[in-house]
Amino acid sequence: MNWTVAGALYCAAAVVAGAFGAHAMAARLSAENLSLWETAARYLMYGGLGLTVLGLAGRVLDQPLAVPGWALFLGTLIFSGTIFGLALGSPRWFGAVTPIGGLLMIVGFVMFAVAAWRG
Repeated sequence: MNWTVAGALYCAAAVVAGAFGAHAMAARLSAENLSLWETAARYLMYGGLGLTVLGLAGRVLDQPLAVPGWALFLGTLIFSGTIFGLALGSPRWFGAVTPIGGLLMIVGFVMFAVAAWRG
């Protein structure tokens, strides 16, 4: 997987989601659900930026960084995806999956840090 490309696409999706939330969804969502939407878009951007940096660092470190990349990629998808779903009215139990995504994001960033530390 090309993490730089994946990260850049996540960043683009985050901007689209943020703009969509601010313009198209603002009148349709409650204040609480709009806040959830904004959180999902923000963490999609964080994950996208992390993946972009990870992909570029993998070239400098001459390492593919596959495991932290997949953890960050899937974690961001699960974390933001479930929060977007909650904002749109998914059943509340759907939110029980969200921490799995958050944990995967944390693991991805920590593994990336360890790889960078080791050089």
